Amino acid sequence: MGMRANVVLEERVVNRTSELKNSLEELREKVKSEQEALRKLKFAHQVSAIENPMRIKEARKLVARLKTQLTAKELQK
Repeated sequence: MGMRANVVLEERVVNRTSELKNSLEELREKVKSEQEALRKLKFAHQVSAIENPMRIKEARKLVARLKTQLTAKELQK
């Protein structure tokens, strides 16, 4: 992954944390896409060290936040 791709992924993590309030379907889609992004980050880190490995931790926390938000909305129904 190039440096530009890493910057784009970092921007995605920051932008997505501010968008936690969404409908159930949107949250499910976000969880899937964030899990995919996390998987890609982990793979990129295994192939060659990424510039900022803390992004993996941030992405993992974002997935957990999204899952928590999704569970809370499902329980409200």
